[in-house]
Amino acid sequence: MVFTSYISDEFKFFEKANRIVAETLAKLQSLVKPGITTLELDKIAEDYILSQNAKPAFKGYGAGKHKFPATICASIDDVVVHGIPNNKPLQDGQIVSIDVGAEYNGFFGDSAITCIVGATTLDIQNLVVRTEEALFKGLEQAISGNKIYDIARAIQQYVEGYGYNVTRELVGHGIGNKLHDDPPVPNFVPLLLHRNQFPNVKLQKGMALAIEPMVHLGGKETIQASDGWSICTKDGKAAAHWEHTIVIDNGKPLIMTLR
Repeated sequence: MVFTSYISDEFKFFEKANRIVAETLAKLQSLVKPGITTLELDKIAEDYILSQNAKPAFKGYGAGKHKFPATICASIDDVVVHGIPNNKPLQDGQIVSIDVGAEYNGFFGDSAITCIVGATTLDIQNLVVRTEEALFKGLEQAISGNKIYDIARAIQQYVEGYGYNVTRELVGHGIGNKLHDDPPVPNFVPLLLHRNQFPNVKLQKGMALAIEPMVHLGGKETIQASDGWSICTKDGKAAAHWEHTIVIDNGKPLIMTLR
């Protein structure tokens, strides 16, 4: 979606949806520790979103009977994204990526963080930190006049410079009055034969995007878990996920989900 005015009701609703998401993530981040369950975090998130006269954007998302059952995605260790919250206590040394979406008056917010549970190895700490840094490398390129591949290239080069890999099957996206909209925003520059799938769209002022590097400590291959939602690294190595919703502007993007 492209916002032609930053003072319109539409933009204010969009801004509010993203503010709710950011506040929800801030609450959850402060609560992540050994012993808490992701199902408990999910309940806290849902209660807060509803208290703000908004709706969880992910709960019930999907086609037919295959609908996502929770308010947050909680992806632990080798689960890259779309993990379903459960009642298993988080353990010291794990990482958990928490993705939150909210709908307010027909407009959507979307953001994700990766939290370290207790203490973990230096390799995992670096993965989490560098994935967030990769997000901001991409954001630096998210300005009017640039193109989608400028964002993708910045993320890919930063990540691969440390020997990591980015997920190929899942990408960022446009957002606004739809949760997932055009254009797709890959975290890699596609090979020539795949560029129709990920067009190199020119960025224009007011365009709303969700940029979300998904980074693997090991290889880039993924598999889908038996629950039909969780996407995991094929080699079982850890993955991290960070996401901000932004609006393209001149000089630097407007980050709607800053905490």
